[in-house]
Amino acid sequence: MYKKIFIWVLRLVVAIILLQTLFFKFTAAPESVYIFSTLGIEPYGRIGSGIVELIASVLILIPRTTLLGAILGLGTMAGAILSHLTKLGIEVNNDGGILFLLANITFVCCAMLIFINKEKIPALLKF
Repeated sequence: MYKKIFIWVLRLVVAIILLQTLFFKFTAAPESVYIFSTLGIEPYGRIGSGIVELIASVLILIPRTTLLGAILGLGTMAGAILSHLTKLGIEVNNDGGILFLLANITFVCCAMLIFINKEKIPALLKF
């Protein structure tokens, strides 16, 4: 029982973090535009990453597709973390490093969901 609750907490943490950023990405909030302009991929990178994060969130919340969503989320967050470490910096627009922290939390939660669902990986590879 505790394992199921833990898994749902992981799912919800990832989904909430990913979904709350969509408002900023899809409304072209100045912070989001700044980030993707700095990376040289505005607006397509901003909108594309928002779509990928939306898909990952939905997949993570559906028990049968949690593994797929977690893999997608892990890859997306790896890109975000790498962007912070190479071009953006830990702190972006005086945010105190909160975006970097949220990316790391999401990355760890996705990695844990992948580990928990590792027995499903062979079936995913056959697909």
